[in-house]
Amino acid sequence: MQVKDIMTEPVTIDKSERIGHALDLMEKNGMRRLLVTNKDKMGGIITTRQIARVLGTRKSLGMPASSLHVAAATLDAVIKVLPDMSVDDAMVLLQKTSVLVAVDSDKILGWVRPRDILAAVNLSGQASDAMRFPLTANPNDRLVHARRMMLDRNVGRLPVVEAGRLVGIITERDVAKSLRAFRDLNNTASKQYARIYNLLVSDVMTHDVLYVYTDTPLEEVKKIILTENRGGLPVLNRKEEVVGMITRRSLLDYLVRTR
Repeated sequence: MQVKDIMTEPVTIDKSERIGHALDLMEKNGMRRLLVTNKDKMGGIITTRQIARVLGTRKSLGMPASSLHVAAATLDAVIKVLPDMSVDDAMVLLQKTSVLVAVDSDKILGWVRPRDILAAVNLSGQASDAMRFPLTANPNDRLVHARRMMLDRNVGRLPVVEAGRLVGIITERDVAKSLRAFRDLNNTASKQYARIYNLLVSDVMTHDVLYVYTDTPLEEVKKIILTENRGGLPVLNRKEEVVGMITRRSLLDYLVRTR
């Protein structure tokens, strides 16, 4: 199986567009990243994580999201591959980046994300085989602290745990959307900072959480992640305690390990 067999059409945005428009496009298409173009040529990738990073910096306080350009949150490094690359080789490369772009000379043919790989393969094993150690948040944590943890530890979501029980989940998309909403109030920088600093995880987290158990078959985990378009799921033991997180990327890592 080759890259050309599983690649999908990327959703693109010009680097001169606004960050708010990028978030709207992501929401409309159920995506966490867009391919950035510059006069119809590839210019990089913009992700919800990068938007959350930019919107949370003091440097941009006082500026509404509508005034910030996509270029301010674009990652320039994009790995280009040929359409006849094997999927096995693509898996290994995807461990180093968030997306591969298939090209023919300078023409963009498609892209490959972890979800495109997962949709094309079968998985054996159970959730405990592919889960990672869970970083968690508390509902009373400040949103800025949860955001910092996500950025520092390079994770896209945190299970929210209170008294040892799962009560919600907060994602980089939740962070980006909430920061955008507060910035668009057009307050002064000091007022924006005060409002954002006082936001709690409980103010923006999702309460209705999908989760799996340690012994849930990986094929079932994959089906939930793909059909519900979730970046990851908390993993619980039979005592209903959060013991792991399983994500599209951890499934990809598991595939490479067991190939």
